[in-house]
Amino acid sequence: MKKFFLLILLQILISFPVFSNEIKDLSDGNKDAKIKVLVFESLTCSYCAKFHEDIYPKLKSEFVDSGKIEVIFKSFPLDLAALNASKLSYCKNDGKTEVLGLLYKKQNEWIKGETLEDYNKNLKEILEANNVKLNFEKCLNSKDLEDFILNQRITGSKKYEINATPTIVINEQKFGKSLNFKNLKKELEKLL
Repeated sequence: MKKFFLLILLQILISFPVFSNEIKDLSDGNKDAKIKVLVFESLTCSYCAKFHEDIYPKLKSEFVDSGKIEVIFKSFPLDLAALNASKLSYCKNDGKTEVLGLLYKKQNEWIKGETLEDYNKNLKEILEANNVKLNFEKCLNSKDLEDFILNQRITGSKKYEINATPTIVINEQKFGKSLNFKNLKKELEKLL
């Protein structure tokens, strides 16, 4: 009987995130790349969703998948709905960007409603419909995740003077040109 309960407990621990002292950044690409691209974004920002739809696939195909750069996504929530969505994207604490990508892809579906509760309900339904397994309430109520995300926003504001999303920082330099793939590609090629 004890073995049965231990197996159940082990299954629960594997299924749901247990936060260590360190929460992992969400990133794609070569961790050893000499070019680090930070993307400060808010999950309720339509321009950020457009970046993920139009620019990021090209950036990934040409620079990330080839190992030339690492892209690190940084949360810069513009409202409480974005903060909660960010908590969910970090909740598995595996450093992977699948949940982040899903939430941007489905942004128009979950930002419907008039209250934070409406947004949360929509988020939960989208995650469940896409078989994303995480403890929804634990993720939303995590003080560790909240502090981590808000510290990213504070760092973005203070260190890089970010005041809009999305904002790109390449090797510690804020990207100042119009954000499109052509301009981004030109800047990255100069650094290679």
